[in-house]
Amino acid sequence: MPVRPTAAPLLLAALLAATTLSACGGGSGSDPDTIEVSFKQSTDNSIKVLDTYLADMKKQFEKANPGKKVKLVPIKAPDSEYYTKLQQMLRSPKTAPDLVYEDTFLINSDITSGYLKPLDPYLGKWKDWDQFIDTAKAAAKAEDGKTYGVPDGTDTRGLWFDKGVFKKAGLPENWQPKTWDDVLEAARTIKQKVPGVIPLNVYTGKPAGEASAMQGFEMLLYGTGTGDEDPLYDTASKKWITGSQAFKDALTFVETVYKEKLGPDVSDALDPNIATRVRGEFLPEGKLGINLDGSWLPQDWLEGSGHEWPEWSEKLGLAAMPTQNGQAPGKVSMSGGWTWSIPSKAANPDLAFKFIETMQTKANAQKWYISNSGISVRKDVAEDPEYVKAQPGIKFFTDLVSITHYRPAYPAYPKVSTAIQEAMEGVTTGDSSVEEAASGYDEELKSATDNQVIKK
Repeated sequence: MPVRPTAAPLLLAALLAATTLSACGGGSGSDPDTIEVSFKQSTDNSIKVLDTYLADMKKQFEKANPGKKVKLVPIKAPDSEYYTKLQQMLRSPKTAPDLVYEDTFLINSDITSGYLKPLDPYLGKWKDWDQFIDTAKAAAKAEDGKTYGVPDGTDTRGLWFDKGVFKKAGLPENWQPKTWDDVLEAARTIKQKVPGVIPLNVYTGKPAGEASAMQGFEMLLYGTGTGDEDPLYDTASKKWITGSQAFKDALTFVETVYKEKLGPDVSDALDPNIATRVRGEFLPEGKLGINLDGSWLPQDWLEGSGHEWPEWSEKLGLAAMPTQNGQAPGKVSMSGGWTWSIPSKAANPDLAFKFIETMQTKANAQKWYISNSGISVRKDVAEDPEYVKAQPGIKFFTDLVSITHYRPAYPAYPKVSTAIQEAMEGVTTGDSSVEEAASGYDEELKSATDNQVIKK
């Protein structure tokens, strides 16, 4: 997920984007029989999951539609640069592709900027749309009630734990904590009995970006209530929530992890590459006891990934993140995901939606979920035994969809996320108390939302 850059890096990224647009494709208007499909290419050269899938979809589409061509336009960049480059492309008919890969984290920014086309006229005639679960549909729906993207899967989050470390610490192999205190107690036990191992990883601070806000903080915040109300955004008043005890409780958990040295060293925790290190180093090398993270981790360990770890399912266990005090529904998850969207300045939108239909047949969607370690947003795939048994962990993470939460999908959210990351960083380094960090967040929230806040 994205690291939110400061103004100077944003300007630099924008300049870089402007000078590299020619490398990203020349726009979709030159040939009515060719669609340009722009997507985020991994900065890790060994990871080609999306490239391989799209090459297969291109072949299928061109065979089924003689005379029509698909031009794949990869954008190879870190998350924050990808969004900047993509927005540069979307601004002009000369550079806008016909189809773009949008993270639900930022899709509303592009919608409100007028960069994307509403898909409702297409969706109303597409029978497969009925197979998509309502929560996933909502992730690409704007405040105007229109839908601007077709989700290609979702994700959920939980606790990954090292069975070997647990055995050494005398903790159960079928561990399922009931409260936050249970998680902290397990981490304390690991610290005491298995020296040299990081007891618990909770992403934190600005360098890890949205991973801190979503995998870290929001997995705590959304476990403070009963799941009936959004603790970040009040839908009745359409205002962001300030001054809440829930926010302070979530910050206190983060503070405890780093104050008691239950997490990675602060220098490691605030390394922009922390998520890469967790997947590629800490977990495979048995250096981490518990990791609060997402369902997609196995894609880095599959055959052909460049980081193969075939025995991961034997070495690691999975547990749902519990609610704060074990209150109903007892567990919590957050979900995000990506959508395929059609730019408002696309030259060939009808053909572009036809390509979406190709990618989103049941068979092709299922193929993508499995190769990407993704979670199905289609009911027919989720019920398919082949999908359920395709990879260890898929059933566990798919079952969390029933209790999961989506971030408030509004244009101000990226700024809200940055304010969360700053508050987390303050308590992680010890530069701020929980009260000070929460107060600072409240002030940042007012600024980020033009004072559209409500105290709870």
